[in-house]
Order: sequence, then structure tokens, then C-alpha cells
Amino acid sequence: MNTHLQRLTDHGVLMVNGHFDYGNGYHGSMYLNPHRLFQHPSTIWRFAQDLIDALPGDVVASADVVAGPVLGGALLGHTMVGLLDGRRPLSQPALQFAPVSTDSHGALVLRPFYCEVVRGRRVLLVDDVRNTGKTFEKAKALIEAAGGTVVATAEICDRLNAMVDLGVPNVALVDYPAPENHPANACPLCKAGTAITSF
Repeated sequence: MNTHLQRLTDHGVLMVNGHFDYGNGYHGSMYLNPHRLFQHPSTIWRFAQDLIDALPGDVVASADVVAGPVLGGALLGHTMVGLLDGRRPLSQPALQFAPVSTDSHGALVLRPFYCEVVRGRRVLLVDDVRNTGKTFEKAKALIEAAGGTVVATAEICDRLNAMVDLGVPNVALVDYPAPENHPANACPLCKAGTAITSF
């Protein structure tokens, strides 16, 4: 197990060998717990710093804005803006932050204020975990509709299950192959009588 993966496991962020109900009709044995990740600001700062170090220099140099979908991506993005600005000379313009939020129906939206923030700017799009890549796809479409350009995506944990290619570089701090997820009504863990993991 690599160092970052071990750290995620040690902090109780990456939970493996459990029985998790994802709340979307599927069950599985692995869960990335964002609540643990963001419980202590120092934890996310450390992972954010390591993710910044993993980013190509041209991505770091070219980004004007860091955006991320709520909740995990927005918290990560906000942290990364501060850390990245701390590394830049004062002569360089400060990075801006743009959270991608949700409307009353749970659909991703970019609020009008943040549409202005991304318009005409190069955007680094981040999230805590990439599952299928669909969240990144929706967020990228919103940013582009507002006139921004996504130059790269980045996440702390990539479950290596992406269904979409966004045509930009993607950087993950940790690659962790996702075990197969099962429809709740056909879950082998349920059939074996394994209790749902609580946390």
C-alpha cells in the first residue's frame, strides 16, 4: 500500500472491507468518507498540499480559478486556492475560487456570481473522489457554459471507474480500484447476512 493510500486508511477516510449502503440503490465494500477527510482542517491541508505537488507545473502556472462541486470538491478547492497563492509571487494575480453548488432538486449549478468569476478564465476543477467522472463532466459543462475553460481535473482518490473522458489532464493523489458495486436487491453481502457498516 503506498504512503498516501495508507494515510487515507489510517485517518479513517478510505474505508475498505465493509458493507456500505451508498444511498443510491447500490451497495459495496469500499467507501471514501469525506466527513473524516474534512473533520480536521489540518488533514485536508496535508492532502491538498500533496495533490498540488502532484500537479504538472504548467497546470499550476496557468490556472486562474480553482472550482469544485459541493461539498468535498468545494472544501478541497478552497483549501488549494489558499495553498497555491501562498506559493505564488505577490506580483502574480491571486487565484480565485468558484464552488459548484446544487439547486433545490440536487442538480449541479454555477451561481451567477461564480459564472462571472470563471468567465474568460482557466479553471482547475477538483473533487475529493472521482467515481464515474460524471460529476466532473457536469461541472465542466457548467463552467464552459459560463465562458470558462477547464484546463485539468484533480482529485484525492480516483476509484479508476471513470466512464467519461473530459479531454483534459486528470491527476489523482491516490488510485484505488473500486470493488464491484451491487444493486441493493442483489447484494451478496446482504445475502450473506453481513450487517451494514455504520460510522
